[in-house]
Amino acid sequence: MVKLLFCVINLFILLFPLISNASEHIGFKRIHYDKQDGRPLDIAVWYPTNNNHDAVTIAENAIFYGHEVTPDAEPKISTTKYPLALLSHGYGGSWQNLSWLANELALKGYIVAAPNHPGTTIFDRNIEQSSKLWLRPQDLSKTIDALIGNQTFSNIVNFNQIVAIGHSLGGWSIIALSGARFNTDTFNEDCKKYSYLKGCHLMSELGLANPELNKSMLDPRIKAFISLDAGLTRGFTVDSLEKIKIPALIIGAGIDIDDTDAKLESGYVQEFLPKSSSNYIIIPDAMHFSFIQICKSNALDILKQEKQDESIICKDGGYRARGEIHHEVTDLIIGFLSKTFKK
Repeated sequence: MVKLLFCVINLFILLFPLISNASEHIGFKRIHYDKQDGRPLDIAVWYPTNNNHDAVTIAENAIFYGHEVTPDAEPKISTTKYPLALLSHGYGGSWQNLSWLANELALKGYIVAAPNHPGTTIFDRNIEQSSKLWLRPQDLSKTIDALIGNQTFSNIVNFNQIVAIGHSLGGWSIIALSGARFNTDTFNEDCKKYSYLKGCHLMSELGLANPELNKSMLDPRIKAFISLDAGLTRGFTVDSLEKIKIPALIIGAGIDIDDTDAKLESGYVQEFLPKSSSNYIIIPDAMHFSFIQICKSNALDILKQEKQDESIICKDGGYRARGEIHHEVTDLIIGFLSKTFKK
């Protein structure tokens, strides 16, 4: 019921945004990208703008707070091109989940682009698409292509400064995009030992025995990556992780929710990445869903009405509010990127 409520309310707000007075200068544009390959993409783009008129609130519903943006505003004129941040959402999420981070990055001078990954969003859960997991990293490559071919962004984006950022399954996607190679046999063997990890319960939904997953998904245009409590990482080969040379920031949640253990997942990635180009940080009071949107005060009551309790998505692991955790994550990301993409 809650999933249906999400879909209805999110769809309503996407079609009929809330008019408000903007307090932040962020432009927002929707791009539909279709290569006629059976996997069209709905892409959200945030960017700096001087226009703060006719703002709307996006990504808000009964559970989550949204953010104000100015649709289709003219991008802010800059003497240098803007770096690009790609965002990849988790399983059963959408681009809205990381919209808070998109806003922060846009305010700091980034173009931010986030696709809805077909088959693994709250709006679109179908096994025909979700079981083709190797296409998820390709969605992000296609997102770059979409911006290259877009009249608004093609001449203002620095395509030599691209960072990929992903949460949960999105973390897996951006690590694969950065050069890590998955091995289905390795993953299946590992699941015999760590069967409680969530990824081990998604074999059919994600096609985790399909040999297509063993192919390279590298996009050399990616110059840095940031994972936020990534999952499925124990299927990446040690050799491929050791060969990744681009800067990496690995952030994990300190409170385990019994199926996404940061020490096993994020810690596994960091163990084999080159130490000279990677950073590993655990946020002690963060839980897996601390990295998504801020929940409204009555969200827990709404979620607890579900037959299957989904209130976990609004829970954090300590006394800090989720917004404070977001501030810490933002500071870590901006600090990392300021060193990586020196202007």
